Amino acid sequence: MPSSTAIDTFKCSVHALYENHQPWLFQWLRKKTQCSEQAADLSHDTYIRVLQTGHTPPLESGRAHLVQIAKGLMIDRFRRAAVERAYLESLQSHPEWQQPSPEEERLVLEALLAVDTALAALPKRTKEVFLLSQLDGLTYSQIANQLAVSFSTVRKDMSAALKACHMAMEKLDTP
Repeated sequence: MPSSTAIDTFKCSVHALYENHQPWLFQWLRKKTQCSEQAADLSHDTYIRVLQTGHTPPLESGRAHLVQIAKGLMIDRFRRAAVERAYLESLQSHPEWQQPSPEEERLVLEALLAVDTALAALPKRTKEVFLLSQLDGLTYSQIANQLAVSFSTVRKDMSAALKACHMAMEKLDTP
């Protein structure tokens, strides 16, 4: 457990980071997102992330540190919006009687986002193997030929991707 002095030092560092960079960060995010509300949300989330990590950079590199966090949060937000859009578009092709309830829709979207996050963390080839198999319906032999890798490499990559997806789904089930 950190000492009260360490906690006080951290609080002072976060306060200084906020005081010195918050207006600038908000303006930078507003310019990037073209939306004051999104900029405010992302700015807030950036400082929440700083608090969660328990680490503040030296004041002279504060902006760079905040930008790095904010960029990651923007990418996450854009990825989430893209997954949500694709899911909602796919629902439009189904008849009304096949439409999920709002609760089912939320659960499916949550699962899709968890799998998307898990896949984004995988090496490029592993993700590509998974997508070629699951979305394009290619066999392991076809994937091996297309990517110019061995069958055992495809099997190993597919196993890693499935394990990552399984772990992401288990996290959803854990309260």
